Amino acid sequence: MIRPRGPDDRGSVAAEFAIVLPAVVVVIAIAAMTLGACARQVRLQDAAADAARLVARGEPAARAQGVVASVAPGAAASISYRDDLVCVVVSAPTGLPLPLPPMSAGSCALAGGL
Repeated sequence: MIRPRGPDDRGSVAAEFAIVLPAVVVVIAIAAMTLGACARQVRLQDAAADAARLVARGEPAARAQGVVASVAPGAAASISYRDDLVCVVVSAPTGLPLPLPPMSAGSCALAGGL
């Protein structure tokens, strides 16, 4: 059953919209920041793999550091050697306006490999 609209219902849709709109904006902003963080993590992983392959081929460590720095500003790479493997761990700030720990990604490549 539909009840007739009275004079006291005027503007209720605008009031409800004004209450819901900030919540929707916050959800969209959080979703966009999450997607940005995921994309940055993928770039860090790719940079770690590229740097590990470069060092494993015999390239200087400075070139690997340059690759990492070009992918993510503020990123740092640490290179370690484990038996026949060259491993690179890349860490960088999240880039989000939140107090979160830095992101990191690692990769290893066979030393002397192509």
